[in-house]
Amino acid sequence: MIYPIVKFGDPVLEKQATPVTAFDEDLQKLVDDMFESMYAAHGVGLAAPQIGISRRLAVIDTTFKEDPDAKLVLANPEIIFTEGRHTQNEGCLSIPEFRESVTRPRKVTIRAQDVKGNFYEKTGEELLARAFLHETDHLNGKLYISHISALKRDLMKRKIRKMMKAGEW
Repeated sequence: MIYPIVKFGDPVLEKQATPVTAFDEDLQKLVDDMFESMYAAHGVGLAAPQIGISRRLAVIDTTFKEDPDAKLVLANPEIIFTEGRHTQNEGCLSIPEFRESVTRPRKVTIRAQDVKGNFYEKTGEELLARAFLHETDHLNGKLYISHISALKRDLMKRKIRKMMKAGEW
C-alpha cells in the first residue's frame, strides 16, 4: 500500500515519535509499505511520521532499488558517532519543491534495530550519513529546515503559507 506523504504544517512532523516495541508481522507490513511509498515518491529515505504514523521507524535506500542489500530498516535509531563536515543541497519529501544547502557531519554511525528487533550498528558517509541524520531528525520532530538560517527558513515558510492559501499545498 502506498501511503500519501504528510506535508510540512502537519503536527505529526513536529513531535517526538514513540518507540517501536512490537517486532511482528504488522511491523513487517508497515516497513514494506514504507519502502513502496518511498519509491513511489522518488525518495531515498522515509520516516514513519512522514506518512502520519508517529513511530520511531525509518527506511533508507540510497541506491533507489539498484542494490537490494542497501535497503535499511531503522527502528529506534540513535546516532552514536559523527565525524567531519559536509555541505550539500538537501530536500525532503514532506517539503516538496524546496531544497537548501545544509551542513551535516560527513560520517555517521547509528545503532538501530532491524525489522525483527535485532540491534545493529552501521556507519555511513556522505549521502548515507545525511540520510541517517535526516530520518533520525524526523523521528525527533525536527525537519532539515531547522539546520538552515532563520532568514531562509522564514522565507520558505512564507512561500508555503502562500501556497496553502492558494490550495497548492
